[in-house]
Amino acid sequence: MTKTDFRSVSDQERGIIRRDAIKMIKRGDKKKEIALFYGVHVNTVRDWWKLYQKEGNTSLSYQKRGAKSENKKLLNLYQEKEIQEMITDVMPDQLKLDYALWTTRAVRDLIEREFQIVIGRRAVGNYLNAWGFTPQKPKKRAYEQCSKKVQKWLDEEYPAIKEKAKQEKATIHWGDETGVKNSNHHRRSCAPKGRTPVKKHLSKRFSINMVSTVTNQGLVQFMICKENMNSDILIQFLKQLIKYQENKVFLILDNLRVHHSKIVKKWVTEHIEKIELFYLPSYSPERNPDEYLNCDLKYGLSDKPAPKTQDEMKENLKNHMNMLRNDSARVAKYFKHESIKYAA
Repeated sequence: MTKTDFRSVSDQERGIIRRDAIKMIKRGDKKKEIALFYGVHVNTVRDWWKLYQKEGNTSLSYQKRGAKSENKKLLNLYQEKEIQEMITDVMPDQLKLDYALWTTRAVRDLIEREFQIVIGRRAVGNYLNAWGFTPQKPKKRAYEQCSKKVQKWLDEEYPAIKEKAKQEKATIHWGDETGVKNSNHHRRSCAPKGRTPVKKHLSKRFSINMVSTVTNQGLVQFMICKENMNSDILIQFLKQLIKYQENKVFLILDNLRVHHSKIVKKWVTEHIEKIELFYLPSYSPERNPDEYLNCDLKYGLSDKPAPKTQDEMKENLKNHMNMLRNDSARVAKYFKHESIKYAA
């Protein structure tokens, strides 16, 4: 007889194997030899024999273990729906659970608190898989963000700006500032498991700042500066922005204090025929398309060797930005992102 791996056979074959094993025991074969032949533990064969002695031929039919119907699940359909809605709409800390993210442990504790049902983490994982829930990296959002103001921006304020721009034949630009450091790492590198790769850089830290704008047609404007953003630098950039623009500029910015400074507002008022400023809802960077340009820049710089001087870093930054300036299709793709496609 050929040795069979009991783990690889069908349910029907399991029943046949169990009956054959009982016959072998009756004819005097040792349980240890039977177990070795079928690829199971000797205690499994002993359990078959004990069950046969207790239940007779009924025990020879293989019965699949586990819940056989919806009624035997730990959670009913109503409870499943309630848990799904809770973990979809809010995070654990908003439900006063001592977790930051929805893990199997957090969901387990939520189920126990809401329905007084104790369930294992593996079973929780099975439920999550059945519901179509997968582990995902969460988006960041400030506590201070007001969802009502964001919705008003999407439904009323931006459509009004867009309509006004159409009437005045203005071009809508989205602006933002960013800074890059010589120690920035925004990408991953392949390496053997357990051996984290090392990217060397100078211990001396230096950085460069930049202000830029993008349009949904892929137009890019930028200005590199060593100093931190202030009113004078912003006005210098605004002058550059309108210098070669045939149409009026509608510039949408975040709520950085310098954007609201009296000096900047005075300058804009004096050049109202050329430019107007508008502001995103507070703490809503994900609604600003220029944030995606900043990410593109930092990922691109991570591909290059760490710069040894500030001038070298400035040259890398300038080269990447000029590449984006000449690739309007790439920049226009930013506007396909779910959070900013409203501006496309």
